[in-house]
Amino acid sequence: MPNAEFEAAVRRATVRRHRTLAEDLLHLREDAGVSWRRLALEAGVDRRYLDRIEEGDERPSLETYQRLAAALGAELSTRLYPATGPAIRDRHQAAILELLLAALDSRWHPFAEAAVRHPSRGWIDVALHDPMARLIVASELQSGLQRLEQLVRWSVAKAAALPSWEGWAHLGDTPEVSRLLVVRRTRATRAVAAEFARQLRLAYPAHPDDALAALTGPASWPGPAMVWVVLEGRRSRFVPGR
Repeated sequence: MPNAEFEAAVRRATVRRHRTLAEDLLHLREDAGVSWRRLALEAGVDRRYLDRIEEGDERPSLETYQRLAAALGAELSTRLYPATGPAIRDRHQAAILELLLAALDSRWHPFAEAAVRHPSRGWIDVALHDPMARLIVASELQSGLQRLEQLVRWSVAKAAALPSWEGWAHLGDTPEVSRLLVVRRTRATRAVAAEFARQLRLAYPAHPDDALAALTGPASWPGPAMVWVVLEGRRSRFVPGR
């Protein structure tokens, strides 16, 4: 089931999109010198309904927008663009999150599923805040390493967008932003990591052992890092080394 934050984000985005379309429609109609009564007649739309659309009080279907666009000689463009990764989680990611939260030193304050909105949109699996160090670590939890280049690009973009997260204002002093990638260790993920070792080291230069020492104890955070985790039920654990 989607969580409350996800549902609220979807509602806000839907309202914004309909308001933008309503403004575009009004501007196109006025630029064309067409009355709303004439447009309603040509498009086969109830004129009172059209009036409410332009006021931003309705959420018409794509077919209605297409009718209005065609009557004005306009093009309706609706596409899905890649942003910064899905909010959908799999069972392995949930297990990784549980392991991470259980292992964290008490100085870390975790915020799961932090939604960022600009300049990039997406969800950070968990943001780890260390108030004393004025640091926040945007953490991605991955059960696989498919599309590695995209994964790295998204993680960088989402970390840069952390100031747009609604919890940012409550952190106090503006923290430094860093990144963490936690990956389930399997034969497949090890093979990908070996093939793209140079790219991963450029994106996550800190040694995994230093990152684990900082996550689970008093050591200072070493900078962007990737760490491995093995999921074996009660024997699940972090694995040292690259």
